[in-house]
Amino acid sequence: MATGKHPAPRLKRVYEARVPEDGTRVLVERLWPRGVRKEDPRVDLWLKDIAPTPDLRTWFAHDPAKWAEFQHRYRAELAANPDAVAKLRALLGEGPVTLVYAARDEERNSARLLLEWLREGD
Repeated sequence: MATGKHPAPRLKRVYEARVPEDGTRVLVERLWPRGVRKEDPRVDLWLKDIAPTPDLRTWFAHDPAKWAEFQHRYRAELAANPDAVAKLRALLGEGPVTLVYAARDEERNSARLLLEWLREGD
C-alpha cells in the first residue's frame, strides 16, 4: 500500500479525459508531453524531479529488452530522491491523486513503476 493513511494514487495517460475521481493530476514525466499545452487542465502539477533522470531515460529509450534493468535503476534513483518522494507522499495525504504519464507503453513505463514502488512503501 502507499502508506497507512495515504490512499494509493491512480494511473492514467495524460491524454485521457479528466474525471472527478482523479483528484490532483500529477505529471510524473521529465519532459512535457507532446500536444498538451502547459495550461491544459489535464495536469494540475508537474513533478518532473520524481521522473527518471535524463541519463536513465535516454538509456532506457522505452526498449522492452532493457525493462528489467530500468526497473532496478529507477528504484535506486527513487530511493536516493527523498525530497521528491516526500512531496508526492504529502500530496497523497491531501486527497485523491492520479499519476499521469505520456508513454505509449502502458505496462512498461516509469509512472507504472513509481506507482508500484509507492504501493510497496519504498
